[in-house]
Amino acid sequence: MIHDLFTGKLVKLTAPRDSDAAEMAKWQENSDYLRNVDTDFAVPKSVDALREHDSAKSHGSSNFEFRLRTIEDDRLIGFVALHGMEWNNQACLLAVGIGNPEYRGKGYGTDALNLMLRYAFYELNLNRVGLDVISYNLQAIKAYEKVGFKVEGQMRDAVLRDGKKYDRVIMGILRDEWLEMQK
Repeated sequence: MIHDLFTGKLVKLTAPRDSDAAEMAKWQENSDYLRNVDTDFAVPKSVDALREHDSAKSHGSSNFEFRLRTIEDDRLIGFVALHGMEWNNQACLLAVGIGNPEYRGKGYGTDALNLMLRYAFYELNLNRVGLDVISYNLQAIKAYEKVGFKVEGQMRDAVLRDGKKYDRVIMGILRDEWLEMQK
């Protein structure tokens, strides 16, 4: 039995708060953050656009997005989401971003990944969680592998940045694989 579905060792999953958009808008001004979290154009979003995104995501059951806050001081440090739900296949995609650079490389992302996988497998009864990551984002790939994701393939030359082409690495994890990692 899980004692608290939303609390890990370092972070907790929370609903969006009114004050989040202002903090997240600051992250949007960092091109490295934007270029690691998405393959689309790096374009900062305004506070209003972020609030509108939160409002739109709160309706429906095809996306589950949480804010990541530190347990220590309730500080907003990022987001994590399950999207692209295929209920009939018990599968979805995962997205995560640690927007506050002070909290990168310190285990917060790994804790967030484990929390979201626990939510996906225990609460949503999913069997598979997939993702894709740009091949130059080695820190993210390492974090995904640490919690049990396996490389399943790649989309060659799928991302063009600064005149160079990069692969999108396709990764996935199955419920049984994740449960085995928890022993």
